[in-house]
Amino acid sequence: MGALGRVLLWLQLCVLTRAAYKIWVPNTDFDTAANWSQNRTPCAGAAVEFPADKMVSVLVREGHSVTNMLLPLDGEFVLASGAGFSASHTNSDPDCSTGAPALFLDPDRFSWHDPRSWRSRDEVHGLFSVDAERVPCRHDDVVFPPNASFRVGLGARPIRVRSIWALGQKYTVNEDLLAFLESRAGRLHFHGPGALSVDPEACADPSGCVCGNSEVQPWICAALLQPLGGRCPSAACHEALQPEGQCCDLCGAILSLTHGPAFDLERYRERLLHDFLTLPQYQGLQMAMSKVLRPPRPREATGPEADTEVQVVLAETGPERGVAGRLARALLADVAEHGEALGVLSATLRESGAPIGGGSAAGLEGPGSRAGLAGAVAAALLLLLLALSAGALWLHRGGRLRWKKNDEAADGPPGAPLGFHNPVFNVAGSVELTPASQADARNTSQSYFVNPLFAEAEA
Repeated sequence: MGALGRVLLWLQLCVLTRAAYKIWVPNTDFDTAANWSQNRTPCAGAAVEFPADKMVSVLVREGHSVTNMLLPLDGEFVLASGAGFSASHTNSDPDCSTGAPALFLDPDRFSWHDPRSWRSRDEVHGLFSVDAERVPCRHDDVVFPPNASFRVGLGARPIRVRSIWALGQKYTVNEDLLAFLESRAGRLHFHGPGALSVDPEACADPSGCVCGNSEVQPWICAALLQPLGGRCPSAACHEALQPEGQCCDLCGAILSLTHGPAFDLERYRERLLHDFLTLPQYQGLQMAMSKVLRPPRPREATGPEADTEVQVVLAETGPERGVAGRLARALLADVAEHGEALGVLSATLRESGAPIGGGSAAGLEGPGSRAGLAGAVAAALLLLLLALSAGALWLHRGGRLRWKKNDEAADGPPGAPLGFHNPVFNVAGSVELTPASQADARNTSQSYFVNPLFAEAEA
C-alpha cells in the first residue's frame, strides 16, 4: 500500500473513532502559482531564482523549460512522474515579455500558528471554529498531505498534539518524532526553535475538552492579522462581542452553558445544527461550539466542571441583524424545557447591539433606530405646521378670518383662560381641565399653549 493509501486508511479510522484532525493547507510546490513573485508559474524560457539563504523542499509535477536557474544553498527537488527541467536559450512565451526573473517566494513565510494554514475535517455548512481552535489543539491529529511539499515555521512556543502524519509516516511517540525533526528531511520541512511533541491520549470526556491554545493565542492573532497591519476590522454593530478564542469582535450572540456529567457536546451540537440552524428563519448564521475555560469569577462549586463552560457562538454573516439574538433566546427556551434531559444546568446570554450606520435591525432597537423615528416625527410636525399657517393666511386675506386685537381679547370675564376657540377640534370631543386637573397637569410637566394660527371665525 502506498503512502497516499495509508493516509486515506488512517483518515477513515479517524472518522470511525470521531477523532478530530487538522490538515496543513499551504505548500512549496513548483507548480503552485501563489509561490511565485508574479503569481504564476515560470513561463517557458524564463529565468528562475530561489532564495539563496533558505532551505526548501520543492515538489515538481510537470516539465519546465528555463533559460537559467539560481538554486538555494540547501534544498531538494522532488520530481513526480513525467516532471523535469530542460534548458532554453530564448523566451518562447509572448506573455512573458518583461524579461524579469521568476522569484520563488520565501518558503519560511508559513507559520504553524496561522489559522489560515489549516483546515478541519469537520467543516460543515453552518459551523465554524473560533480562531484559536482553527490551529491544531491539544487532542487533534495533524496531517501533512503526502502529495505536496511543505515547510512549517514552528515559532518559539512549545506545541503538543495527539499525533502527526508527515511524509507517509505517523508519529505518536516523542522519540520517533524527535529523530525525524533532527534528520535532514525534518529540517527541510520544519524550522524554528519551537518544540513539537505528541501525546497519543485522546479526549475521553463526552462533554468535550479545552483546546489548550490560550497561551499561544497572541501569536495566533498576530499571524492572522499580519496582512491587516495587526489591526482587527471594525465590527458592523454596536457593543460587539469577542468570544473566548476569537481574535476580533463579531456581531451576534454568545450562549454560555454550565453542564453536568450527562452532557454530550457532539450530541448537543448535532441537535442545534439540525433542529435550529436548518430552519429558514436562521439562515445566514454561523455557529461555533466548544468547551472553554470560564472567566475568573467567584465559584460556588469546585472541580473541573466548575472551571469550564460550553461556549455557543452565533455569528451573523448575512445583511440582517438580530437573527442571532432570536435564535439565542429560542435556545434559552429550549434549555428551560429540555435542559435536564440534555445535561445543561444553566445558560446565560450575551448579545451585540444595533448595526452601525443608522439602519434598523430585526429584533433589535438601538440609538440609531430611535433617532431615525424621532427625526421622521419632527419632519411630519413641521410639514403640518407649515400647511396650517398657509391655510390661515389664505382665510385671513379672503375676509373669512380676522385677528382679534389685544383690547378685544382682554374683554371677558375675570379669570377667563387666555386662549381661543379652535374650530379644528370638536367641542364634544374635548375635556376642559378643572383647577384640580390643571394642578395635576403642572405636576406632570405637561405644556399647554395658545395657537396663534387660529382665531374665532365670524358667523
